[in-house]
Amino acid sequence: MRSILMTVMLLLTVVLIYMATVGGEGGMKQSIRLNAERSRGSIESINP
Repeated sequence: MRSILMTVMLLLTVVLIYMATVGGEGGMKQSIRLNAERSRGSIESINP
């Protein structure tokens, strides 16, 4: 029983850390998307 509880707590911790750093608002996923859009705009504005 203790082993199951520790496993569940570990998984919950991993999910919460993921949501706080990658998936949440202002996380890395959103940051990468915004940087990609900014880069795309810069590349499109270059005159050949």
